[in-house]
Amino acid sequence: MPTTLQDRSEAGEGAPVRYAYKASLIGSAHQFELTDDGLSWRIAGRSGVWHYADISAVKLSYRPVSMQQQRFRADIDNAKGGRIAILSTSWQTATLVAPQGHLYRDFIVELHRRMQAAGSTARLVGGLGPKTYTAALALLACLAVAMTGLLVMALLAANWMGALFLVGFAALFTWQVGGFVTRNRPRRYRFDQLPDGLLPKPVRNQAQ
Repeated sequence: MPTTLQDRSEAGEGAPVRYAYKASLIGSAHQFELTDDGLSWRIAGRSGVWHYADISAVKLSYRPVSMQQQRFRADIDNAKGGRIAILSTSWQTATLVAPQGHLYRDFIVELHRRMQAAGSTARLVGGLGPKTYTAALALLACLAVAMTGLLVMALLAANWMGALFLVGFAALFTWQVGGFVTRNRPRRYRFDQLPDGLLPKPVRNQAQ
């Protein structure tokens, strides 16, 4: 089910909402804040404030990496040509990339709510670009044909261990790459219906 934004009457209503992450071990954290004036950001010594109505596009995507499978990204464009990226993970040590799923989700949902309240006409898109997505599907089809051919050859040669390995590899590949392709299908979405597949899962309230 899609995420539904809470109905509030005015842009900038409520206390400022902050989010920060480290894109690498080197350098300071990328810092963001939703204020009454707009989206405030500070990245690598640069800073600025983008009014919500001046944000021209938001692109949500699912971007897993080897060290963190649950990794999401938001690319935000300004009408004047600027772009900033917000990731749902943060580098902690050389071997640890920590998830910040619930903080990232809350920030992105609130950003959309404030943009909608400000009368934004931004383009809201999710997933990969159509050409990139088509190329990914074509590559997957070629790999599937090749894997099927190898499996048939292994079965004809009674190479059961080889066949078992191919089946296991295919299952792992489908689980990892298949999820990436499914989540990142090109789409348009609305301010009041964010695609859940491109956001971390919400934290469940444990209170009875």
